[in-house]
Amino acid sequence: MKNPIFDIDNWKEITATLARNKIRTFLTAFGIFWGTAMLAMLWGGAQGMQRMLRGQFEGFATNSAIIASNRTSMPYKGYKKGMYWSLTQTDIDNIRHSVSDIKAMSAVSNRSASLHYGTKSYEASVQGVESAFPEIFTPVIYSGRFINEADERDSKKVCCIGKRVAGELFGSTDPLGKFIEVNNIYYRVVGVVGQESEVQINGDVDNMITIPLSTMRKAYNLGTRVDMALIDVKSGHTPAELQPQIERIIRLSHPIHPDDKRAIMYMDISEEFDMIDKMFTGVDVLVLFVGFGSLLAGIIGVGNIMWIIVKERTQEIGIRRAIGAKPRDIIMQVLSESIVLTVIAGIAGICFASGILAIAEMITPPINEEPLPFQLTFYSAIIILVVFLTLGTAAGTIPAIRAMRIKPIEALNDK
Repeated sequence: MKNPIFDIDNWKEITATLARNKIRTFLTAFGIFWGTAMLAMLWGGAQGMQRMLRGQFEGFATNSAIIASNRTSMPYKGYKKGMYWSLTQTDIDNIRHSVSDIKAMSAVSNRSASLHYGTKSYEASVQGVESAFPEIFTPVIYSGRFINEADERDSKKVCCIGKRVAGELFGSTDPLGKFIEVNNIYYRVVGVVGQESEVQINGDVDNMITIPLSTMRKAYNLGTRVDMALIDVKSGHTPAELQPQIERIIRLSHPIHPDDKRAIMYMDISEEFDMIDKMFTGVDVLVLFVGFGSLLAGIIGVGNIMWIIVKERTQEIGIRRAIGAKPRDIIMQVLSESIVLTVIAGIAGICFASGILAIAEMITPPINEEPLPFQLTFYSAIIILVVFLTLGTAAGTIPAIRAMRIKPIEALNDK
């Protein structure tokens, strides 16, 4: 016999068989179509949702922590409960020199500010940072540069302005090299910056003025006080591992009871990222569970229709066996029908899902001017189709073997 793939009569017979009961074929095909579409939409949609959630933390070091002062909760060395103390630059330097597993560290202070340029004014906030700040919280640099080590060392009167601030004060004019007045002190603009992350440290960088911390300390008469410290921990270690050592160093310089757990605020950001990663893993498992559940329902439908077709064509199969058809030919005939049904309905489901995902991508606001990947890659589509085709073929195999085992005499006598 001819190869069934290239046999036109074989394809005509497959078409006639599937068209013989249109409602049954349609319902089975719809089950395959919907199972494929659900798996594809969940797969592509999960990628977009993960990118959306990750975008909330974009640019923030994943293995980091925030350290700040808080009111004491226990009396100590003659000081009453509820005393407020301040983190100092000495604390920062001591931690930096004593804890070798810290990759980067920056003290940060923040104050409100009135900004003026020409006749325009704007209310924002000014933050002082050290040169290591962008290693922990990476800003988006639209033009110019960020605060560097030389600015911090020489206490230069330079600033980076947020993108929103630049728009309010300068409009379409390039602000680089211009001088703006910040609380009666003039600073030269060296950069226009923003942030990718939705995480805010004392506010949104887009709506801030950033200056060297050493400059801010002099301009605002802060002495050695700082509002907080950011740390990024070296790979192989976690902020939680360093917390006891860091707190011990801070307690040496302040009247804080050794058992006071509230006086030092230590926010382990890595735990938040770990929680998000676990949530993503759960979402992936859920996507696979629901998607393959829908897919399995479609495959069961394929198996059922093949059983019915074999039963209806028992006499026909017997006649074929009687005139010399080989078992392989019978198996290929039945499998061809299940494969055709699976491929056509599966491709239709993937195309439908791709259209829905494309619409979702268009109507979802982009993150950092980049569209969210609510889409199914060609590679993913091929994987889904191959899996469905494999399972569809497997579903048709048992009915095909049943057809192959039909004895001609039994088939001819079947009613």
